[in-house]
Amino acid sequence: MAGTKIPEFGVKHVSRSGHRPESGIVVRSKVWLEKDGKLFMGWGRATLLERIDQLGSISAASRSMKLAYRNAWLWVEAMNRLAPKPLVEKSTGGARGGYARLTDEGRRIVSEYKEKRGKVREILE
Repeated sequence: MAGTKIPEFGVKHVSRSGHRPESGIVVRSKVWLEKDGKLFMGWGRATLLERIDQLGSISAASRSMKLAYRNAWLWVEAMNRLAPKPLVEKSTGGARGGYARLTDEGRRIVSEYKEKRGKVREILE
């Protein structure tokens, strides 16, 4: 797709400087990955996985995003179920509480998603 150009029919994009084109028309895009028709990875899920990696807990990661814990937990469960290998390993309770850890597969998937998202953004620019 390198060198792909958007056809010339008056569609323009916002430059990095924030300057809007005279036509007021802007090309925008959202990128997500699906598996078997189900949402696997999007920007919010990638952010959640990165925060789990940084903070060591689904609870702390969800709080940092102002995301309900139940939603975060459901996202992790869905991603783990759809992935070939678990993206997050979890441990519950105990004297020191539970933890969550991003696996190597989780790091790989987040990296792959961000790379694909970046390529789409390059095309739009």
